[in-house]
Amino acid sequence: MPLSEEELRMLEQMERALVEEDPKLASALRGTAFRRAQQRRAAAAGVVFAGGIALLMTGVVSGLWAVGIIGFVVMLASATVGLNALRGRPLLAASGHPESRRSSASFMDRVEERWRRRRQDNTGW
Repeated sequence: MPLSEEELRMLEQMERALVEEDPKLASALRGTAFRRAQQRRAAAAGVVFAGGIALLMTGVVSGLWAVGIIGFVVMLASATVGLNALRGRPLLAASGHPESRRSSASFMDRVEERWRRRRQDNTGW
């Protein structure tokens, strides 16, 4: 039975909290399946990057600038995907992974939480 949206949201919040509290434990819990998926994504991006180079060179040699531009765009997109995979980041910001949902709002939430903790620690004056 699939989880409801509220249950998914709560699970994502718990995962985010775990990552913030203990990043080493969170990375250990991700396991090798996550790393394998990243490695496959990086390898596929490398192959597509090589295809983009071929398109770019074909466009330059044949004088078809549109083909060259398409090749460059393919290279740029595959390099972005490959680098994100090597860094351990999700493919798209809209993916279901909790780390991918870090926006300016969640940044502000973290800043406010740190501010609250500092004020609580300094209440003794």
